[in-house]
Amino acid sequence: MVKKAPRRTAERILEVTLELFNRFGEPNVSTTLISAEMGISPGNLYYHYPAKDELINSLFDRYEKSLNELLNASDNVRDVEDAWFFMHTLFELIWQYRFLYRDLNDLLSKNRRLETHFQWVLKNKTQAVKALLDSMNRSGAIRMDSREMEPTATSMVVVLTYWLSFEYVKDPRNALEPASAQAALLRGAHHVLNLLVPYLEASQRNHLLKLVDAYGAPASH
Repeated sequence: MVKKAPRRTAERILEVTLELFNRFGEPNVSTTLISAEMGISPGNLYYHYPAKDELINSLFDRYEKSLNELLNASDNVRDVEDAWFFMHTLFELIWQYRFLYRDLNDLLSKNRRLETHFQWVLKNKTQAVKALLDSMNRSGAIRMDSREMEPTATSMVVVLTYWLSFEYVKDPRNALEPASAQAALLRGAHHVLNLLVPYLEASQRNHLLKLVDAYGAPASH
């Protein structure tokens, strides 16, 4: 049996860093903690990532790449069921990099590159949601005046961007733990799509309610 080649140290550092950032929050994780968690010397860590910001930027680049790939599929959304799974997939990606959202304001205040790029993220999210609304409008799933699309898309992006912060404030001890993930993501998808209720065609509105019942988006505590 051929042994698998060991993963490159730089790759392992990013994986461990992401896990620690997600678990404890980026401000509470030092490079010393990361190197100790990996069982390597601080010098080895600095060889690959000379500053903590480089770790943050590398993780953000991965997130942004995956996000853009997902957002490109937004104009394929035709109905409530498509929209439900699109939003849930989007929340799953946000959850995977939840430290960015948990500590967003703090990160932006300290990292100029992240500040600039996150503005692009918001812009791209808004454009993708507008494409989703336009596609659903053309398919007859919703009835929305073109003048309503911009504010509706913006409202949906606000909920997308700050949902995990909202969950965290309500229950700081448990909200961002893995055991809470599925419930939090379902609630997020439900609340984003609930903004479309006034515009949904009747059968689509009923289908949204059925999806909520079927997937059990539980009420917040």
